[in-house]
Amino acid sequence: MPLSPAARRIARTDGPAALNGILAGALAVAAAEFTAAFVRREATPLVTVGQSVIDRTPQGLKEFAIREFGTKDKLVLQLAIGAALLVFAAVIGVLARHRLWAGLAGIGILGVVTVAAAVSRPADQGPDVIPALIATAVGAAALTYLTRATATPRPATETASTATADPDAPPATPDSPSPTPPPYATPRRRTLLLGAAGAAALLAAVGRQLQNLRFDVSKSRDAVVLPVPAAPAPAPPAGTELAVPGLTPHTTPNADFYRIDTALVVPKIRAEDWKLRIHGMVDREIETDFAALTARPAIERDVTLACVSNPVGGPYIGNARWLGVRLADLLREAGVHPGADQLISRSSDGMTIGTPTAAVLDGRDAMLAFGMNGEPLPLRHGFPVRMIVPGLYGYVSACKWIVEIEATTFTDYDAYWVPRGWSAQAPIKTQSRIDTPKNMAKLPLGRIPIAGVAWAQHRGIAAVEVQIDDEPWQQAELAAQDTTDTWRQFVYHWDARPGPHRIRIRATDQTGATQTEEEVDVAPNGATGYHTIAVTVT
Repeated sequence: MPLSPAARRIARTDGPAALNGILAGALAVAAAEFTAAFVRREATPLVTVGQSVIDRTPQGLKEFAIREFGTKDKLVLQLAIGAALLVFAAVIGVLARHRLWAGLAGIGILGVVTVAAAVSRPADQGPDVIPALIATAVGAAALTYLTRATATPRPATETASTATADPDAPPATPDSPSPTPPPYATPRRRTLLLGAAGAAALLAAVGRQLQNLRFDVSKSRDAVVLPVPAAPAPAPPAGTELAVPGLTPHTTPNADFYRIDTALVVPKIRAEDWKLRIHGMVDREIETDFAALTARPAIERDVTLACVSNPVGGPYIGNARWLGVRLADLLREAGVHPGADQLISRSSDGMTIGTPTAAVLDGRDAMLAFGMNGEPLPLRHGFPVRMIVPGLYGYVSACKWIVEIEATTFTDYDAYWVPRGWSAQAPIKTQSRIDTPKNMAKLPLGRIPIAGVAWAQHRGIAAVEVQIDDEPWQQAELAAQDTTDTWRQFVYHWDARPGPHRIRIRATDQTGATQTEEEVDVAPNGATGYHTIAVTVT
C-alpha cells in the first residue's frame, strides 16, 4: 500500500533525524570504548549496564535465559542491550529534530543510567564512571552538531495555510525543473553522515585494540610454569572409560568445559599482578601473590564440578584434573575463629560466593587451583586462580578470578545468590544422565547400549539402574570408580523391541541413598528427578 503524503513527509524528515540519533549514539559508544582503554576494560557502559541488568534480572528470567541460550546467554543479553540502545538513540534523534533540548534530555537520561550502573557495581573503582561521562558529553555534542547541520526547513505543504499562493504562477509540468533537494539529500549531508559513521567505527576499533594491548594477559598466562605437585593425582584406574560411542568422556577437555557465571566480559588479571587477601574472623590476615602461592606444596586432584542451574539431564557439569594449593592450610595459618562458619570469597569483578567453612576444613581436597588438565587455568575458567570445593555446587564454592576470602558467619553476611532466592548451603545432589541414545531417537532392532554418567561428589556412585517402560529396574554396568569426587560412567545393554519406549535411570550413592523421583526445578538448591527419554525402535 502506498504511503500517504503525511507518512511520506514523516519518513523524509524523521527518518534522517533518527539516523542522526543513531550516529550520535555510535560516537558516544565509540568514545566510551576508547576511554575504557585507559581505565578498565570492564568500565565501558555497555558492560556496566549489562552487568547491572544481570544483577537485577528476576531469577525466573535468568533461568529461562540459561535454559534457552545456555552459555550464549551473555551474547543474547549484549545483543538485546545493543538493540534497545539503537531504538532509544533513534527516538532521541527524532526528538532533537523537533526540540533539541528534548533530545539532549534523552542523552542525559542515558548518562545518568550508565553512571549509576558503574557506581552500583560491587567492583566499582571510582574511575569506572569516566567512560560513561565521556560518552554522555560526546553523545550530546554529536547530536547537537548533526541536528543543526542537517536541519531542514518545513516543506511548503506544512505552511500552506499561512503562505499566499501566487495566482499567476504557471502550473507545474513534467518539464518543470525539479525543486532544490532538501539538505538531508545533499552531497554535504551524505559526506557528513559518512564522516560521523567512519569516525565512530575508527574510534571504537582503536579503543578496542588499545584495550586488547593494555589488558592482554595471554603473555602472562603463557609464561606460567606449573609446579610439580607434591601430591600428584593417581592415574585413573583401568576401566574408568567405557568404550561406548556417544558417551561423555571421563575427563572433559578445557575447551568443552561448561561456563556459567555472571561476568559479561571475562576478567583479565595478569599472574604477576594477582594478590589474595584472607581476612575477617581470623587471628592474622594473610596476603599472598601468585609466585608465593605456586611455591607452596601443590596437590593434583580429579574433581567433577556441577552448576546448580543444571536441569535433570543437563550439560552444565564437567570433570577435570585440577592443580592447586590446599585451602585448609592457608585458613589454618590465618587462624580462622571457631565461630566463623562461612567463607566469603570475592572475585575481581565483585561477585561473592559463600562457602561453609566446615566443608573446607573437613579433609576434602578443597583448593585454590591454578592448573586445569595440565595447563594454567583458561581465562574463562578463572585464570590466574580459582576456588574448588568438591561436593558443593559452584555457586557456593567455585569462585573464579578469586582475590579475597573473608571469614564471617551465615548470620552476618549473605553472598550474591542468597538474596536472589537460592539456598545459602548447597551440597551436590545425587544425579544421573543418559548420553546415548538421545531423546526422540529412532533405533534399529537389536542390542542397544544405554549409557551415560552419574555423580554424587564426595560420596561416590554405588549403582545405576535403568528402567524400560514400566518393567522392573535393571542394574547397569559401572565403569571403574576414579574417586568419590568424580562422576562415573555406566552402560546397560538393552535388547530393543519394536515400538515406542520410555527409558529412565536412577543412581544410588555410596551412602546408600538413591536419587529421588520427585521432579524439582533448579532453584533453590539444585534439580531432582529421573532423567527420562523417549525412543522408537523400528
